[in-house]
Amino acid sequence: MHKRLKKSRILIVVLCVVILAVAIVVFEIFWHRSLLEYVRTSEIPFIQTQAEEIVQPDELLLQYFSYLSNAQYEEMYEMLTLQSQSEVQKDDFITRNRNIYTGINAQNFVVSIEQVIEEIIEETNQEQTVGQEDEENKQDRKIVEYTVRMDTSAGEISFADRAVFYFYENEGFRMSWSSRSIFPNLDDSDRVWINTLPAQRGLIYDRNLELLAGLGTASSVGLVPGRLRTNEDAHQNEEQSGGEETNFNKEDLAKVAEILEMSVDGIINRLNASYVRDDTFVQLRTISRDAQETIDELLTVQGVLINSIAVRYYPLGERASHLIGYIQNINAEELEELSGQGYHANSVLGKAGLERIFEEQLRALDGQEILIVDENGEEKEVLARREPVDGNNIQITIDKHMQTRLFDLFATDRGCSVAMNPKTGEILALVSTPTYNANDFVLGMTASNWTALYEDENNPMFNRFRAVHCPGSTMKAITAAIAVETGIVPADEDFGHSGLTWRPDDSWGGYYIRTTQEYSGPANLVNAMAFSDNIYFAKSALRIGAEKFAEELVKMGFGEPIPFEYELFPSVISSTGGFTSDILLADSGYGQGELLINPIHLAAIYSAFVNNGNILQPRLNIVGPEIGIWKENAFSSETADIVLESLVQVIEQGTGIDARIPGRVLAGKTGTAEIKQYRGDQGGTELGWFVMLTAEDTDNPLLVVSMVEDVEHRGGSRYVVERVRTLFEDS
Repeated sequence: MHKRLKKSRILIVVLCVVILAVAIVVFEIFWHRSLLEYVRTSEIPFIQTQAEEIVQPDELLLQYFSYLSNAQYEEMYEMLTLQSQSEVQKDDFITRNRNIYTGINAQNFVVSIEQVIEEIIEETNQEQTVGQEDEENKQDRKIVEYTVRMDTSAGEISFADRAVFYFYENEGFRMSWSSRSIFPNLDDSDRVWINTLPAQRGLIYDRNLELLAGLGTASSVGLVPGRLRTNEDAHQNEEQSGGEETNFNKEDLAKVAEILEMSVDGIINRLNASYVRDDTFVQLRTISRDAQETIDELLTVQGVLINSIAVRYYPLGERASHLIGYIQNINAEELEELSGQGYHANSVLGKAGLERIFEEQLRALDGQEILIVDENGEEKEVLARREPVDGNNIQITIDKHMQTRLFDLFATDRGCSVAMNPKTGEILALVSTPTYNANDFVLGMTASNWTALYEDENNPMFNRFRAVHCPGSTMKAITAAIAVETGIVPADEDFGHSGLTWRPDDSWGGYYIRTTQEYSGPANLVNAMAFSDNIYFAKSALRIGAEKFAEELVKMGFGEPIPFEYELFPSVISSTGGFTSDILLADSGYGQGELLINPIHLAAIYSAFVNNGNILQPRLNIVGPEIGIWKENAFSSETADIVLESLVQVIEQGTGIDARIPGRVLAGKTGTAEIKQYRGDQGGTELGWFVMLTAEDTDNPLLVVSMVEDVEHRGGSRYVVERVRTLFEDS
């Protein structure tokens, strides 16, 4: 029993010793790893005293790259050998490293230590600092072989390299450095160069693959300093305004500045840029290649050079500028907002219209390559390369020739127009007048251009087809559809004639509903629509009732976003979303009151009259379902047929008879909206509307909505009718 107990005690002791030994080994391993990780991230000085354990070169190299990851270039410099510091000044070291690593957007460094080679140098090494005593005349040197990988703006860069460390008494190891410590093939006289590899922005085509936005050429105007005339009588160092020195002829610079709408100081600053040499082309402005008079005048100045350059070009110019939009260089705020999405300081961005809407599809991703070039500018090595990616072309439903014709009809007016295929919802043309020329934005707007645009009382920058407007009598087809569909007002009911003015009773005070003409026959839907009887539709709205009328308008899309690629303002029932009085309800029945409608929404509703009561979804993208329905069964096919027949009579015998084309079955509605500042206002302006659509089977169905402002002294809606008719003559 005693022997057995003794053996157990011995076994326990041995077991404890083994456990202690294992614990020590594990502690050593984890302590070493922890120290390595600490050194990687620590910002404390790496220099060790004799009383402290020497930090080894592999750990120091990791610390070096940790500093690099955090752009701590000064701390990196402090890790260098005294010899390296004597060969590169701190400011130069910081500048070179910062310019290279920041320029290529280096990040996400991953360093792997392959091996450490230890050497003893018997002879005095060149790294030995003058005046430093070494009695044994020898110095430890360790070489760390490693691989490094980093992400850059042009893709990944990785390479294997060696870092050499020398040991200094009382200081520990220091790293030997030259430009090859940045990249193995980079000499001190070399540069790291970044080339942008331009990609092409996607093109925009119309439905027939005719170009709406693509590549064109313009004239780049610049000066070549070595060819400029000088001031013969001027002192070589005469100080000009702005503190710049120049001997260029002031009259020549002033003439160029005046033609290009620039300042002389601005031109001088460009000529005095650090990169400029006598033979450098100093670009000043881009102008249209068609500006021949301006080009001829510029070329009278010695030293002016004009080159052709590729630019984004819009063949239709002002005829489609609100629709297509334009691109411009990205600004600092946009660049920050789009950080990480592949944009850079020289990128272009869609700023308006379809260029903005389809930016994701159209945008080009420029490629980039990072090179090492020698002092003569010769390529030594390609460090990384990212290939350019062209943008995607898009094809839209717009018909270039319809767009041109519709614009030309109303070019001098303030208004907007929509052309649609009423059987598919495809938008064939979108026009807002007056307008601007998108090509001017691409070339660069001058001060006079901006002033002309923003001081123009006609507001050419305002996109009228995006906005909402008082619909006038074009609203009557919508009121009729609600009245018939709900069964509240049968189409054949005769309301009886009320003359040119009407009010239900004395509670309206002095306010009357007024209509423009009397007509023979019953006051039913067909006649009221044909002769645009305001009183009939006011009575219909009152019969329907405020709550029901508003409810049915909501079903037709009032008050909600219009599903369309181009962001549009939603149509409005009133400021409250309903009808707060009988007068407001009655006025709204014939398109006055507070009703506001978007012209594309109006076109979509009218499409229902030839689509069995389905309101089609308007669209611009030619890719997709042939027909999209926004509001299915907004009203029945029977209701659609009844209202369509009344609209046919508008053209055959009513207010739209000037649009009649013999042998054709056409439907339409005129409208004159009075814009009043207050109820009873006898002044104000008038909007002239005309909606016209084919009401027969045809291979080329067409629906056009046009609105023109200020028609009160130009024949009212008749001014619009005569112009729209011409579009249907050839369709």
